Amino acid sequence: MQMQRTILWVIFTMSLVLLWDAWQKHQGAPGMFQSAPRTEQRLETAGGAAPSGSSDGSVPVTAAPDTQAAQTAPVAQPSIGEKQREIVGIHNDLVHIDVDLRGGVLVRGELLTHRAADGDGALQLFSSQRDRFYVAQYGLINAPAGVQYPTHVTQFSLEGDKSDSAITLVANQGGLRVERRLSLKPGSYVVDVTDTVTNVGDKAAMPVLYRQLTRDDHKPGGETQFYSTFVGPVIYTDAEKFHKMNFGDVLDGSAKHVTDANDGWVGVIQHYFAVAWLPPDGVARTYYTQASGPGLISVGYKQPLGELAPGEQRSTNARLFLGPQDQRLLETLAPGLDLTVDYGFLTIIAKPLWWLLQTLHGFVHNWGWAIVLLTLIVKTIFFPLQAASYKSMARMKAVAPRLTALREKYGDDRVQLNQKMMELYKTEKINPLGGCLPILVQIPVFISLYWVLQASVEMRDAPWIGWIHDLASPDPYYVLPLLMAISMFVQTKLNPTPPDPVQAKVMLFMPIVFSVMFFFFPAGLVLYWLVNNLYSIAQQWVITRKIVKPH
Repeated sequence: MQMQRTILWVIFTMSLVLLWDAWQKHQGAPGMFQSAPRTEQRLETAGGAAPSGSSDGSVPVTAAPDTQAAQTAPVAQPSIGEKQREIVGIHNDLVHIDVDLRGGVLVRGELLTHRAADGDGALQLFSSQRDRFYVAQYGLINAPAGVQYPTHVTQFSLEGDKSDSAITLVANQGGLRVERRLSLKPGSYVVDVTDTVTNVGDKAAMPVLYRQLTRDDHKPGGETQFYSTFVGPVIYTDAEKFHKMNFGDVLDGSAKHVTDANDGWVGVIQHYFAVAWLPPDGVARTYYTQASGPGLISVGYKQPLGELAPGEQRSTNARLFLGPQDQRLLETLAPGLDLTVDYGFLTIIAKPLWWLLQTLHGFVHNWGWAIVLLTLIVKTIFFPLQAASYKSMARMKAVAPRLTALREKYGDDRVQLNQKMMELYKTEKINPLGGCLPILVQIPVFISLYWVLQASVEMRDAPWIGWIHDLASPDPYYVLPLLMAISMFVQTKLNPTPPDPVQAKVMLFMPIVFSVMFFFFPAGLVLYWLVNNLYSIAQQWVITRKIVKPH
């Protein structure tokens, strides 16, 4: 029975690893046993297509037929011989934005108070580099045949005086004049965008405004084969709530999502950060996703502006959020925006854990110590269940010599051996699987706690003690992973020793094997597992001492 129990534990542990791998793939991330997807090389003229001008609500997959060549024109750096484009910037104390006057495209967005993953300067979300393309675009479509409205490749010009935090861009094309105002308020991650469209032609117009994010499938820095998170487009509406999509599904046209709505928002999320277009509620819009070039996807919304008679003017506004996934901030900006901090199907458990973690941080003012306290509190709450597991394992350890003697006596008679073992279990009131069931009950809670720590941007650049200056990065000297391996080894020694010498050696090597991944995990996650193990060791040692009497 000891051998069967050991095998069950090995199978259970490996099942958790495989379950984790499947969950990573479900989230759109590469599995633990595969390399991260490689981003294709892009031409410098990659730009992304504008959405279709059709009014039937269908999700576009190509540019409007009459303007396809123009609308897939570049917004990145110009090719040789092309006239240098003019870039203008606005900023506040948190964000710096660069805007290309060709199309008014946001081609660079830096978060000034967040460092890049490699530590080289500020974190950059938007970029027009050939191997890291990520921009915000907007324009007008639904022009009559042979007519081109201002899009994200139309040349704009500056209007009036430019300030550090606001600019006004103007373009006149196809009988429509677009005046676009972009502004940043102090202490805000939100760009306020107002488009005023005037019909300067002699015929009525029915323009449709689009706003979109176009991005390639590059992964953010700081991730490894053992540690990967979801990156991709999301759409939120009150009817269908938070909906994620994989890059591959958008590229091949199989992505499913809500289209027509009068609420919600659209964006792209990555680990710790998000970018989202936030239209005003109560305004009809059509959400869309599309492949916009080799390895490029666009996600956005179309908003009909209605009929504009000659000389008529209409204004519409939206907000563009680009910043950290700070749940307290996101809750104030738009319904459901805080769900970009994605805990998946464990949200109902993870949310209270996050609240408790925040509360503890309010007392200790250090995220590392808050993790320690949270782990201790959760472990203490589950102590009755944990104690039942440890008592079962302690009893198994206490009768291990008697089980070994039975195997030596009845080793050739499996039926007799099993009968004697069951009699021993019954006499000593031992359930061989009693140590497993209490642990199974706790698994959802501890996985939820894991996701809370993994998804919390507050851990980024948060120090703990001494050499740990960033709980979101791996331990630079591997002290915590090594302590983690030692704690796992101690736990193995406290458990009943398998009678088979080969199995015993396997159990001793398992902590080393499973600790390898912790060398690549963020220090905050390793700290959580280490504290969890140390507290478990203390609990198990006390209970074992009470049951296994010294001779």
